[in-house]
Amino acid sequence: MLFSRDIGIDLGTSNTLVADRKGRILINEPSVVAVDVKTKRVVATGNQAKQMIGRTPGSIVAVKPLNYGVIADFDMTSDMLRSFIYRSSKRNLFTRTRVVISIPSNVTEVERRAVEDAVRSAGAQDVELIEESMAAALGAGLPVFEATGSMVVNIGGGTCDIAVLSLGGVAASKSIKIGGDAFDEAIILHMKDKHDLLIGSNTAEDIKLKIGSANIYDGEAAMEVKGRNLTNGLPKSVEITSAEIREVLSVPVNDILDAIKETLELTLPELAADIIDKGIYLTGGACQLRGLADLISKETGIAVHIPEKPTECVALGTSIKLRRAM
Repeated sequence: MLFSRDIGIDLGTSNTLVADRKGRILINEPSVVAVDVKTKRVVATGNQAKQMIGRTPGSIVAVKPLNYGVIADFDMTSDMLRSFIYRSSKRNLFTRTRVVISIPSNVTEVERRAVEDAVRSAGAQDVELIEESMAAALGAGLPVFEATGSMVVNIGGGTCDIAVLSLGGVAASKSIKIGGDAFDEAIILHMKDKHDLLIGSNTAEDIKLKIGSANIYDGEAAMEVKGRNLTNGLPKSVEITSAEIREVLSVPVNDILDAIKETLELTLPELAADIIDKGIYLTGGACQLRGLADLISKETGIAVHIPEKPTECVALGTSIKLRRAM
């Protein structure tokens, strides 16, 4: 007799989450793999691998195997998923693994197949794909199977997926390759161009979390940033302000705003009326940027809500899909 192990996976550009069919988050770690280039052996995954970025010797490479929500390195993605699946629960020779995994809404058929093949290569026997926007809406508790419009904006590390959902389907949607990573890249480029300072992705993320914002906020401050001087190669530190970083982030933030407005313009009047009543729901890690929800509300004239655990919504949605489909 075969025992079944059902898990849902939010395969994100920045983080991967694994949930069981009861909605418990079993894994929540960075989508990073550290590999020994000489032996091709995986040295570490997740948290341990992320700590190695920019700090590894020449023989070890720490990389993100996903780019803009799609697989950039098939083998590394398979190895990472295999590690996460193995660590998420006990298994034996008689265990059959069934997986529901999220994908961005704009992926090609080739990219969809790559995700499915990677999960099977990682040890799953049954694989079902679900679009991130649908999973996010399910995880946020929206009535997506009812005859009413629900709007969700899932802003992850690599993509921003926007969808209006009704009767279990997508009535209007848009996906752009902008997310938390784009915020970090904008900060890195600004530090290079404005301050002649080279910083890494971890430092850029730290700046974003400490003083980054989409709108003016109480308690704005300055912080010291350390990196390498691009002129002479020596260590250097500069002071930056909240207002400076807000200006830097305004470009990717405005791209997200434009995509939301474009989706609303494509929405049927009856569904638009439902959205005005219920509001827009933001999910994903990057939706927590200070002032972003208020700015979206101001620009659209619609109330904006953020669930209690926005980073877990997609993973919880895959778990709900498991319970409905299996």
